[in-house]
Amino acid sequence: MKQLRLPLILWAILLTVSATLLSSAATAESLENGPAPDFRLQDQYGDWHELADYQGRWLVLYFYPRDDTPGCTEEACNFRDNIYAYRKLGAEIVGVSLDSVESHKKFSAKYRLPFTILADTDGQTARAYGVLRNLKLVKLAKRQSFIIDPEGRVVKHYGKVDTAAHSEQVLADLRAFQSQSDNGSRG
Repeated sequence: MKQLRLPLILWAILLTVSATLLSSAATAESLENGPAPDFRLQDQYGDWHELADYQGRWLVLYFYPRDDTPGCTEEACNFRDNIYAYRKLGAEIVGVSLDSVESHKKFSAKYRLPFTILADTDGQTARAYGVLRNLKLVKLAKRQSFIIDPEGRVVKHYGKVDTAAHSEQVLADLRAFQSQSDNGSRG
């Protein structure tokens, strides 16, 4: 009888984790073309940021699992290396993970990141955006990104991110969205 209980327990755990992952993915997908959830978080220097601070500007809000890990470092450094192209488009880059302000400060300094990184230590913002991965013992933000337009609407959600190519992909999409906005305002 004991042999049957172990597999049942494992199945229960697997179903719980799967349901959690599927429900948060559906939430992230449902944000596209709707208002971006508000947030109020501290950056790597302890300053507070809210969604309203970015009103009137394009915002790339990217979530990532952990500071100073290979994929997260590659993604952050690619955004860093393209910062002038983003600024030329009038766009802000903001990273978010569940790491602390102090961890973000070290990560930002080590790689000379010229953009804001927010500490979502309680995971509420990641949950609001549907990207919180709660594995019971560990909580992480899934690697997903959002483009938010100047009116505060999510116009693009990236559910799958290739850290090597993501920054270039976001730049191309930003250019396309801005071109559509320009054409629409002339018509």
